[in-house]
Amino acid sequence: MKVILLERVGKSGHIGDEVVVKDGYARNFLLPQHKALRATEANRKKFAVERVSIEKRNAERRDAAAGIAAGLNGRTVVIIRQAGETGQLYGSVSSRDVADALTADGFSVARSQVDLANPIKTVGMHSVALHLHAEVAVSVNVNVARSEDEATRQAKGEDLTVPTFDDEAKEAFAEGQAEAGSAITDAGGDE
Repeated sequence: MKVILLERVGKSGHIGDEVVVKDGYARNFLLPQHKALRATEANRKKFAVERVSIEKRNAERRDAAAGIAAGLNGRTVVIIRQAGETGQLYGSVSSRDVADALTADGFSVARSQVDLANPIKTVGMHSVALHLHAEVAVSVNVNVARSEDEATRQAKGEDLTVPTFDDEAKEAFAEGQAEAGSAITDAGGDE
């Protein structure tokens, strides 16, 4: 199906481009979302008359998205979830969770603007892309942790997915090494 694009659409084209797309893509996405018009003679004339206002509206949306992007680029958001000792989450963190966390921080981000191919299923720092407008994309860091304390430790660069010994276990290990070393020394002295 041949359509006239009313805004920039991914790899398809820019405003005013007449492109051929698959019928289902046009019927199910482009036309209902008002991102395109069918390429008929009447719609070509209508687009020519409204082109200036369409481009102005697109520029306003792009500027608004750029304003939001300036505050978001590189920002870190903390999401607390329950997880096992290995760092595997009992649930997952989806694009809705990321959008809700950013909204709670005072940014207007829709779930559809969060580009998360697969849900996050482990604790740690994850980089997530946001597409606020067809021409504006930013990246935020999502700190998924079991508690606020773990979140601050992860933010400092500590990897909590690696199993660590607590202080008593470290001391017992050190004592065991010392005893093993003295036993080897004693055995070696008899020869």
